[in-house]
Amino acid sequence: MTFLLALLVGALYAGAIYMITRRSLVKLIVGLALLSHAAHLLIFSAGGTKRAAAPLVCEGATPRLDAVADPLPQALILTAIVISFGVLSFSLALLSRAFQITGEEDVDQLRTTEE
Repeated sequence: MTFLLALLVGALYAGAIYMITRRSLVKLIVGLALLSHAAHLLIFSAGGTKRAAAPLVCEGATPRLDAVADPLPQALILTAIVISFGVLSFSLALLSRAFQITGEEDVDQLRTTEE
């Protein structure tokens, strides 16, 4: 399972880098989405993939650390999801405005600020 997740994360990173280096702004946004998904899966797989109990321990009880899930990767993934949603929504708004002004979505054709 861990090897499969490592392959998936590698494939997502490779696809994201390929899409980000394209000339189209839409492909750039798709690449950013793939990059964020790859980061989420990387954090998830670094936290461990075993099934475990919730990290709640009754008062006075001694917890078994091998049977309790680590809440830190869950919190990091939730934070990363919120940040990636904000970045994607901002980039979509920026793409929409750039397309309204210039009528182009090709990076090489966006030359209105250079003139």
